[in-house]
Amino acid sequence: MKRILITGASSGIGLEAARLLACSNHRLILCCRTNARIEQTRRILIDAGADASRVDGVVMDLADLGSVERGCQQLLAQGLALDALVLNAGLQRAGDPTPARSAQGIELTFAVNQLAHQLMAMRLLPLLQQAPQPRLVITASDVHDPCTGGGRVGQPASLGELQGLRSGAGFGMVDGSPRFDGDKAYKDSKLCNVLMGRELARQLDEAMPVIAWSPGLVIPRGDGGFFRFNRQRNPLGMALFSLLARDLLRLTESVDHAGGLLADLSTAAEFSTAGFSFISNRLVRPGLHRFAAVETSAEGADPLKAAELWKCCTQLIEACLSG
Repeated sequence: MKRILITGASSGIGLEAARLLACSNHRLILCCRTNARIEQTRRILIDAGADASRVDGVVMDLADLGSVERGCQQLLAQGLALDALVLNAGLQRAGDPTPARSAQGIELTFAVNQLAHQLMAMRLLPLLQQAPQPRLVITASDVHDPCTGGGRVGQPASLGELQGLRSGAGFGMVDGSPRFDGDKAYKDSKLCNVLMGRELARQLDEAMPVIAWSPGLVIPRGDGGFFRFNRQRNPLGMALFSLLARDLLRLTESVDHAGGLLADLSTAAEFSTAGFSFISNRLVRPGLHRFAAVETSAEGADPLKAAELWKCCTQLIEACLSG
């Protein structure tokens, strides 16, 4: 049985993956923003059949690098090996005209989706390296690639020369664009996730699986999950979009199936090949997806940009934590 740390396990595909993993008797560490959220998620998993003694939690608010650092130090002090680090949490604020900010004043989409997860990878890598067959899984998205269906809608993902990121915590867009675009900020963060995976694999000399993946378009029927900002900001528009994409055109993937894919990526032998891979759950036709390794975008395959992004993120993290 594996010991797996997962972010974003309190809702959506992360919760479904956590349920499947916990009910398969793996030991889970839930990263949530509060103890109350940890206990709420634990209760859901226990009620689903998980062994309470095998579901633990650590407080990490991904919108606060200080909280992430404290949680990582807590895990390092315990010194227990991790078989899998699953960096799954994510948010998007499409349609937001102004950037929301993290505790350190960083644009929130980038802070949560990229920066907090890089900090976790930086700190927890020694625990992964203690395991006999470790792996690292990053939930990215096909929208990082302007040639995909979702990537073509709106402004395409592009990091430019990282001008915004280089300027310090107050940037709006990573590429330095003066106008904030919440949808592009999300796409850019997913491109960052892909590049982070590439750079991690390089730093590890391709010694363990580093898997970035795309679950496809998942629109839960409840109030929570990935599209909660859209539901709050434009409930009627989101309801119509959901009806069209999920129920009429059948362009979406179910939470259950996408969560199952994430659970498999975290543990299944078929995904144990060392080195970087990008695996996409792409729509083939209405109601049918194909889950397979594919190429990333050209920008997502740039090793120099991957190394430079890692360096700039590291500098920003260190500046925030020392300030």
